[in-house]
Amino acid sequence: MTRAERVVRELVGAHGRTYAAEAGITLKDTPQPLYRLLVLSLLLSARIRGSVAVATARQLHRAGLRDPRRMARATWQERVDALGRGGYRRYDERTATQLGEGAALLTERWGGDLRRLRAEADGRVAELRRLLQEFPGIGPAGADIFLREVQGVWPEVAPYLDGRTLAGAQRLGLPKDPDGLLSLAGDAHPDVLAAALVRAAIDSEVAEDSLRRAG
Repeated sequence: MTRAERVVRELVGAHGRTYAAEAGITLKDTPQPLYRLLVLSLLLSARIRGSVAVATARQLHRAGLRDPRRMARATWQERVDALGRGGYRRYDERTATQLGEGAALLTERWGGDLRRLRAEADGRVAELRRLLQEFPGIGPAGADIFLREVQGVWPEVAPYLDGRTLAGAQRLGLPKDPDGLLSLAGDAHPDVLAAALVRAAIDSEVAEDSLRRAG
């Protein structure tokens, strides 16, 4: 086993948890978990700690705001309060508005089901990325987060290793080449590899830990 393979093995073994899993989302190709992933992607794309975004996604779920119908029917203040309980206070008012508008858009255009958005893209990842950015608050970063995570259940997206994942690879001294990274990852699923590389990109301690473990 090469050192690069050991680095990837240690990285994935210690830090290969998707953000959806961390937020308590059992990701499936069904409407509710896909919607919860969309909300999580919006939260994670802001300039706020990932742990706060994850905690806030959990709070929205606890508040019953787990599908677009409930999100749209909730009052703006109910959304603000749920965001605040998760610690998402810096952006709570703007995000509460975006969540309501996004839920209404999803309901009106795609019947509340992101699988219909997927069908509209017809296997074109670039079109998926464009359509996702029609949701208020979902820009390029949010679309990338969603696609990195959803590739586990939408096979046509995989492998999705975007610039943020490749930045993690660079920090670890690994090739900045998706095919090369996948070959080093062995049996690790692309969504898990992507999440681990993102964690290395945003947290130097994750990278240092993985390099230390690899010897």
